[in-house]
Amino acid sequence: MAYVPGVALLAALAVGCSAGSDGSATDADSKPGGPTVTTAPPGKYRTLPAPCRAVPSSTLKDLLPGVAELPRQQQEKALRGSPTITYDTDRKVGCSWKADAPDSTRNLSIDFERVVSYDPLVSDDDRARALYVKKENAAELPGSSTPGTAPEKGAPTGTGGGEKGQEKEKETGKAGDGTGSADPSPSASDSAGTSADPSSGTPGMPGGGDEDLRPRVVDGLGDAAFLDDLLTRAGSTAQHRTVSVVFRTSNVIVTVRYGEQPALVTKVPDSKELQDKAQALARKLAEVISE
Repeated sequence: MAYVPGVALLAALAVGCSAGSDGSATDADSKPGGPTVTTAPPGKYRTLPAPCRAVPSSTLKDLLPGVAELPRQQQEKALRGSPTITYDTDRKVGCSWKADAPDSTRNLSIDFERVVSYDPLVSDDDRARALYVKKENAAELPGSSTPGTAPEKGAPTGTGGGEKGQEKEKETGKAGDGTGSADPSPSASDSAGTSADPSSGTPGMPGGGDEDLRPRVVDGLGDAAFLDDLLTRAGSTAQHRTVSVVFRTSNVIVTVRYGEQPALVTKVPDSKELQDKAQALARKLAEVISE
């Protein structure tokens, strides 16, 4: 009588082990064959700063000299700026300012874009990096590319060639050789900068070649950055210079545009001043984003 329960117990144990073994095998077999997908990590930044409050009033007064001459109420209105109209303020925001002074008109705009990848296999950072590279390629910097990345195939890299380079040549009344040469002589460049003769408005390396003011990659700003400098003239009006600084930090791309148009037709905006101030502002904005 005691033997039968023992057999039954052994049989039950054997069935249990077999079931457990089958279950484990099934689980192990299901892992490699199942729809396992590794989702790319999200970007570092989930929000954007308020653009019209991102620039301190003291900085705005320095960038827009004409503001200081306005009555108090008008000055406060000018410093508030005009927010950029966007359809998704969670993804893209901006603000612009303008001030008229007796000798010139200055304008400033900043834009923040938070890049989100909707592809689970592509991270927000990678998507932002690809968009940044397109912007840099479109700027057609003279013989430079984004550090650590390769330009897209067929993308122009010289300032002399491409649609933008030809447009600059027409606007400035200069003829380029279409090669994107880095020759610092006045006839070799089509964008903004200063030379030994500041009144010429031609780009170059002033001070005996100590500083190159041509469009270029900027080091030490975000994960990657570049500067563009464009001098234009429309008909018989004064020349207008716009300096743009674009940088990427993680999944956010920031664009700073700072421009000046002198009151006198014969005067050319100072490239070095605009570039220095635009870069200084861009570095402050990089700190604002990181806070």
